[in-house]
Amino acid sequence: MGDKLDASIGPVISALESGSSSDLARFFDSSISMNINGQQGEYSKNQAEIVLRDFFKKNPSLGFSIVFQNENPGSLSTYIGEYSSNPGKFQVFIKVSENGSSFRIYSLDFVKS
Repeated sequence: MGDKLDASIGPVISALESGSSSDLARFFDSSISMNINGQQGEYSKNQAEIVLRDFFKKNPSLGFSIVFQNENPGSLSTYIGEYSSNPGKFQVFIKVSENGSSFRIYSLDFVKS
């Protein structure tokens, strides 16, 4: 059970580690609630990727790790991670809905720690 979920969240962790907005956006729901450093909004998948690309450009990744996970297979799961970047660290809150084989991020927050 854990392995299946790790396979799902795995590419998300890799995308955050490498600061790749395009890799991350592949997992976005068609609309996503995002809060990037206090800039809160509901975004389409494409808008969200543009906002993220800008964030990653200003805050190049020095690594990402999951510090907490509350997984509910077949339902809603929450992950909290720490994103390290050149200007500083951010807490990352990732909310995911899982339905069968689909794994979608519907909420993503970056909060400066």
